Amino acid sequence: MHTRNASCLEDGRAWKGDLNRALFPLSPALAAIHKPKSDLWRKGKQAIMVSIRNATVQNSNLWCLPENYQMKYYYYHIMTWPQLLYVAEERGGKIVGYVLAKMEEEASVPHGHITSLAVLRTHRKCGIATKLMKAAQRAMVESFGAEYVSLHVREGNVAAIHLYRLTLKYQYKGYYADGEDAYDMRMPFTDKCNQAFSSQVNRFKKVLAEKDAAAAAAVANANSA
Repeated sequence: MHTRNASCLEDGRAWKGDLNRALFPLSPALAAIHKPKSDLWRKGKQAIMVSIRNATVQNSNLWCLPENYQMKYYYYHIMTWPQLLYVAEERGGKIVGYVLAKMEEEASVPHGHITSLAVLRTHRKCGIATKLMKAAQRAMVESFGAEYVSLHVREGNVAAIHLYRLTLKYQYKGYYADGEDAYDMRMPFTDKCNQAFSSQVNRFKKVLAEKDAAAAAAVANANSA
């Protein structure tokens, strides 16, 4: 299974069509449990009212979704873990962002995984991605008893790393190899998992420090040549 782009897709490459065509409102039963929560964001001088709510897929449009997944994978995702799909919806019904997450199957420790996160370019830097992530993380704990959540993010995706590392407090666990450099990041929900991760996190910090030192040395050598 390819998961190269399973991290934050805020670079816009996943948005090749109108996501509104891919989603439809919750059933009345689910809507009663997952009531939309509206927040007012400001983009410059413009006020943006956005609701974070659960959603399901009716007629998925492949162009709206990350390129490296087969459609049956999305159907399986959403039919199996409908609690973990959230969308950001403007007043009037326009979908401006989504997060697609799952629970890892047959895991010794119950934990979730962020498969895909995207926010329309026009609605970034408003806190929407943070709200979507927190909604999915909360649902993992409340619905499935998750003890931690993981994700993969490309090394060059600076905006996504800033969101995960600095805003949401994810920790580097190691590298994820899938044809390009990517980080394996995790956030523990319990003290037990936090303690279990600490040694791995510290080891990887040393790896990153050595890599940074090597890069700095290479630049210094190039400048002195």
